[in-house]
Amino acid sequence: MASPQHQASGLETFPNPAPDRPYTIRIRIPEFTCLCPKTGQPDFAILDLEYVPAGRCIELKALKNYIWSFRDRGAFHEAVTNEILADLAGLLEPCFMRLTARFNVRGGIYTTVVVEHRAPGWSPPPPVQLPGDSQA
Repeated sequence: MASPQHQASGLETFPNPAPDRPYTIRIRIPEFTCLCPKTGQPDFAILDLEYVPAGRCIELKALKNYIWSFRDRGAFHEAVTNEILADLAGLLEPCFMRLTARFNVRGGIYTTVVVEHRAPGWSPPPPVQLPGDSQA
């Protein structure tokens, strides 16, 4: 769990410009860094955030600063991925949010952590059928 001073510190939002249309926002954060809580060595990851906004969207500069705030913190991969998703989903209250954290190799092992949030009762709209698409 996040410390009270760190939790979502500095994150900002803005109103969803198209709240009546479900759409997906994808954000890639290629330079995530935190510290291994066992060794103190840096852990590096690429974060892929994907969400379907409801009423609010995340402001990108504030998101960047929030992500940078992890650089000097010890955190296990699983814990930090879940913490980030909890902070963002708690702030935005999106219809859907997925965070994929692809950590660089450490000791010959790659770790990828995927966490999701879904608003109660939310499901994606059915795919649009285009002319010529097979019905099978």
